[in-house]
Amino acid sequence: MRIGLIIYGSLDTLSGGYLYDRKLVDFLRSQGDSLEIISLPWRNYAAHLTDNLHFRLPPDVDILIQDELNHPSLILANRGKHRYPVISLVHHLRCSELRPNWQNVLYRLVEKKYLQSIDGFIFNSRTTENVVNSLLLNRQPGLVAYPPTNRFGEPISEEDIMARAKTDEFGILFLGNVIYRKGLHTLIQAIGDQQSAFRVDVVGSLNAEPQYVKQIQESIALHNLSSFVFLRGPLDKEPLVEILNRAHVLVVPSSYEGFGIVYLEGMCFGLPAIGTTAGAANEIISDGIDGFLIEAENANQLAARLKVLNERRDVLTQMSLAARERYLRQPKWEETAGRIREFLLKRIEEFSVY
Repeated sequence: MRIGLIIYGSLDTLSGGYLYDRKLVDFLRSQGDSLEIISLPWRNYAAHLTDNLHFRLPPDVDILIQDELNHPSLILANRGKHRYPVISLVHHLRCSELRPNWQNVLYRLVEKKYLQSIDGFIFNSRTTENVVNSLLLNRQPGLVAYPPTNRFGEPISEEDIMARAKTDEFGILFLGNVIYRKGLHTLIQAIGDQQSAFRVDVVGSLNAEPQYVKQIQESIALHNLSSFVFLRGPLDKEPLVEILNRAHVLVVPSSYEGFGIVYLEGMCFGLPAIGTTAGAANEIISDGIDGFLIEAENANQLAARLKVLNERRDVLTQMSLAARERYLRQPKWEETAGRIREFLLKRIEEFSVY
């Protein structure tokens, strides 16, 4: 197959969505397919809308995959009859994020217009599939293909998990770009009254929302948490593995997650995951078994869950072992990517009939 993939910026961007795109490209190339990466520059939403004035779809591919993140740039390019199938890879919809309702009404109008121009979908979760289909009058073929979660290989041993649970300092890991949607402010509020020894490692880009990062830094200083909370910036490979190995719990209290690949990646290291009831975290986390689900923005709930895990190390051990088991139950990426490739081939075949 000759496949085009439209993204913003670089495929090497460190985020769950870009990891998905990158691993999919690697798999398809390993099967002998030709991949053309079409990169549009990162700008603000209004500027992305102006891409419609000049951007046109590539002429020489068999099928085109568009990361749904690029939707504001592609509405006019997608209009009319397509010469090949146009597939949208949907991680989550912008209009699902927490913001004033009037803003989401506008985003929903734009996204709905985009989604109605698509010939098929790859969804990262059942939650994302349901949200997209709720906006469509005529549903197109789609596939739920959960993201790759095995970049760290086999999980750590049960013995290592049990030994770590006995250490005095309580390690909390926030893994994600430092943006408002990811909810780091909720974690900072939750740990403000913690009395026991703890450490919070924040791993993720500090450049996506500079004003929000400034607010987080001010909040850390205001609550005298500078000796306990460490903004590490983006990390990968050995430095990230080191932090994952020494943490006790992964906390990403997002206001919305289309899937939440980081929860499963933490579970590879036996980390119970704390997410929220908003979005697809409940497709990964079983509340009270391998992690907790709290209400978005509810710092008191989060503080209570952290207190239990810190003070009841027997509970921490039990949930850590359950997190490891949950990781092992997740379908392997090679199987999932193979289903994606079959879906793409089928769409090309069906499209050629018309």
